[in-house]
Amino acid sequence: MEKIYKYIEEHVTRQGEALDWVEKQTHIRTNHARMLSGKLQGELLRILVQISGARRILELGTFTGYSAICLASMLPEDGHLDTLELNDELEDLILEGFDRAGLSDIIELHIGDCKETLVRLRSEMGLGQGSKTAVADKMYDIVYIDANKREYCEYYDLVFDMIRPGGLILADNVLWDGKVCMDPLPQDKQTVGIASFNDMVSADPRVESVILPLRDGLNVIRKK
Repeated sequence: MEKIYKYIEEHVTRQGEALDWVEKQTHIRTNHARMLSGKLQGELLRILVQISGARRILELGTFTGYSAICLASMLPEDGHLDTLELNDELEDLILEGFDRAGLSDIIELHIGDCKETLVRLRSEMGLGQGSKTAVADKMYDIVYIDANKREYCEYYDLVFDMIRPGGLILADNVLWDGKVCMDPLPQDKQTVGIASFNDMVSADPRVESVILPLRDGLNVIRKK
């Protein structure tokens, strides 16, 4: 399997100078470089944006900005990406990466608690106070979830009405190092959160979905 993975990596489209820089800085300036999406998943994100014709994207969990750059790089000139990150210590690194990629004008970074920011964005879309109808031109075409694993179910509920019919929810780390397959299921909050999310999605008649065994698992969910 290691040889196959290496072969695939050698045959994926080159990631570009800005992503090279973000990857290098992530290794130098953080202790969590394994959290990077990486070029295989990054290229898949780019292709999904392109073939879906997405114009507005929401990302939960920026980290150092790698996946945001991949997502935004395929948006049209009038496209927009909102990306949410809790750790304000990463802000300078993130913004420099966006600038190096030439994407600062179409990416807006929101620093703060993810759920609190989502509530604010929902309100701006006309989804406050129990409303289920968003302003049409503010709805998102793609939502990429890669934040606190304990809260994936809550994120799903919060973003569902923010996505247009036919839009995509992409959820990362849904295999969680294989822990979701263990019997009995480990009871740490991250594993329980991811397993509950996968069960929720598979039982939701409003969507169709497939889990791709790429890196740590990517759930591709289409809203009907």
